[in-house]
Amino acid sequence: MGIYMKKTQRLKTGRPYPLGVTITQQGINFAIAMNNVEECGIVLYTRNTGKERRIPFTRENRIGNIYCAFLDEVNPDAYDYNYYCDDKIIIDPYAKKLVGHEKWGKLILNENKNQVRASFESNTFDWQKDKMPRIPYEESIFYCMHVRGFTRHSSSKVTGKGTFRGIMEKIPYLQDLGVTTLEILPAYEFDELVVEENKSSMPYMMEHYKENLELQKEENKINYWGFKKGYYFTPKASYAADSNAADKELKELIKTLHENQMELIMQFYFPKTVKPGFILEVLRFWVLEYHIDGIHLFGEELPITLIATDPLFSNTKLMYYDFPCDKIYEETEVPAYRNLASYEDKFMQTTRRYLKSDEDMLQAFLYHMKHNPAKMATVNYITNYYGFTLMDLVSYDYKHNEENGEENKDGTNYNYSWNCGLEGKTRKKSIQKLRMQQIKNALFFVLLAQGTPLIMSGDEFGNSQNGNNNAYCQDNSTSWLDWNLLQKNSEIYEYTKKLIQLRKEHPILRRKTECQLMDTLSCGYPDMSYHGEEVWRPVIDNYNRHIAIMYCGKYAEQETGEEDNFFYIAYNMHWLEHEFSLPNLPKGKKWNIILSTAGNENKQISETKVAVAPRSILVLISKA
Repeated sequence: MGIYMKKTQRLKTGRPYPLGVTITQQGINFAIAMNNVEECGIVLYTRNTGKERRIPFTRENRIGNIYCAFLDEVNPDAYDYNYYCDDKIIIDPYAKKLVGHEKWGKLILNENKNQVRASFESNTFDWQKDKMPRIPYEESIFYCMHVRGFTRHSSSKVTGKGTFRGIMEKIPYLQDLGVTTLEILPAYEFDELVVEENKSSMPYMMEHYKENLELQKEENKINYWGFKKGYYFTPKASYAADSNAADKELKELIKTLHENQMELIMQFYFPKTVKPGFILEVLRFWVLEYHIDGIHLFGEELPITLIATDPLFSNTKLMYYDFPCDKIYEETEVPAYRNLASYEDKFMQTTRRYLKSDEDMLQAFLYHMKHNPAKMATVNYITNYYGFTLMDLVSYDYKHNEENGEENKDGTNYNYSWNCGLEGKTRKKSIQKLRMQQIKNALFFVLLAQGTPLIMSGDEFGNSQNGNNNAYCQDNSTSWLDWNLLQKNSEIYEYTKKLIQLRKEHPILRRKTECQLMDTLSCGYPDMSYHGEEVWRPVIDNYNRHIAIMYCGKYAEQETGEEDNFFYIAYNMHWLEHEFSLPNLPKGKKWNIILSTAGNENKQISETKVAVAPRSILVLISKA
């Protein structure tokens, strides 16, 4: 190919598919869909001089609403490109790499889109023998993070702060914690700082949060989360330590995760204006080109059934608020690999209310502790990036979003939180002790429910946003993880690690199928059973706040081939102590306390009864 294009050169007829640019030995094929235009064409920018040249499309270049053309004798390394449509500059929605987005927080003016240009990109990454782990939902431990915020703070002690490389440097930490699956907020290219005249800067979130998250019309505010329409085929350059090689750095992260039997799930937000066909192309691209293990979908009017029935995604984790399983599977059909999962806030709302001792919560609580459908998994969390962190959940009754510049009117008012007696930080030992106990209780709810647990990054060491429950615009120490807290709050970290290990070691605590509350093995015990202060007699009246769940180990097999242990887990969210009578175990086995959020693991118990402290959880295991 020649380095420069001839001035007299005309566009040849190209191929309409695939859309975007395709580089071959003979030249470059351009294909873009544009409706209702008078004049359009290609803009070429010479890299070393910045000189611009426009090449118009002709009638021969149009098939339907697709303009396609072939350009030969061009060296793609010498040029960048955009399209023009009448008097507007159009960035190729299929661009695999963009130039001009390398620096985080750079202002992109709408009237001068030439600041951002598409780059001709050839795929040269060597995946070698990359193999996707395909970890079943029941064996997964999810960990949600913001790519930049996870390691941007100086305390992270990584070389690639705030980048994909920074995450890669923290893989040993994540493995030590017990995490299997990372979920990252939008990491495709988007304008995080844009001036748009007479438009809201609302970050797009879950439908039921929108009315509380709408923002004032304010210019130059950081869109930290990235929930807006983006450039979906290219990873975010400012999330890479080497901003000119974001694609390679993200692929290297995914490849390294796979080598360590870990997964990566990416979040995608699609507004109403994005067509269903385009959405499918985006998702297929990321699965095929980047080997991502899962997709968390956000947006309205998405082609959910179409996505869920695409055979390419049968081994890819797909998450959404809910899936219409009756339209996806036959009535008796059960997928060989359960790839769908509901990802909604019902578990969070229920467990938060039960944690702070609201009445009439036991029935809903027990439902969520058991819920684990065969056709569609469920993701359980008590905190997420929208809302309070776990430390703030037990430290604040009210949101404190003043720093967002909206007079504390943004963010949800429904936090279902309790400050344990005093708003915000305190040195009062009794409140600190109670907060620590409540944090442990919350971790129990998430990690010992039958669904797939999700931990919000930093919750395992007491990360705080000082009561801000909508840090969508806080690109600073408010939203960056302070890794110094790992040492300060090591008790939380060690407890989280212990609970994850317990879940992994005992398959009865993470069954593949939902418990039936029946003795289907005719062994004398149901797979899961509920108990009150008297055995086999749960009291689920509206005023009650304590209950026990027993798991029969005969319904789960350990890796050694032996049946699992029995577990008896007593939940007491009442402010008073309660004594529970213990069920009889098979001959030769006895109950032993192994964990207590009240810190009394070494407490002696009788053969028949155990006392459970106020606002605490007690775990007993059967031993010979």
